[in-house]
Amino acid sequence: MKQGWSDYEQAAEKGPLNFAFKVFFGVLAFSLVVSLIGYGLGWFGEAAKVTQDEFGPKAMLSKYEWFKNVSAELEKKQADIAVYGSRIKSQNEAYEGVSRKDWPRDEREQRSIWESEVAGVKASYNSLAAEYNAQMAKFNWRFANVGELPQGADIPLPREFKTYINE
Repeated sequence: MKQGWSDYEQAAEKGPLNFAFKVFFGVLAFSLVVSLIGYGLGWFGEAAKVTQDEFGPKAMLSKYEWFKNVSAELEKKQADIAVYGSRIKSQNEAYEGVSRKDWPRDEREQRSIWESEVAGVKASYNSLAAEYNAQMAKFNWRFANVGELPQGADIPLPREFKTYINE
């Protein structure tokens, strides 16, 4: 029996090398399709994770507690500023009509200390109030707005604090 070139081509088509190429490319195509589907579903999975991390009960409680703590700290700073203001006012009243250079040295030093301390408290207040206002403006912290507070909250958190005390 005489074999021709077409016999070799038919044998090559039926041989193991052709089968290996078909399997390889089939697996490659299947992997590509699965990868694309997995990538697309990954977007949904990541969106669900972000939603849970930002809007879940644990995150909401943590954010609400942050607002309550910062609100209390800002109110404390306002009270501290008022205390320093009343101290300075009473000192001014005690030395009314007397030039500051004629005050006793310890009174002048105390006054300088109070003025430095109140300036530091005001700067700290400004920084914290700016952070509070920035957080309150973010969409994922909106739950703290009036009308959207957790049950049991009697007093709504302020929408924003007056920033930049510079008096």
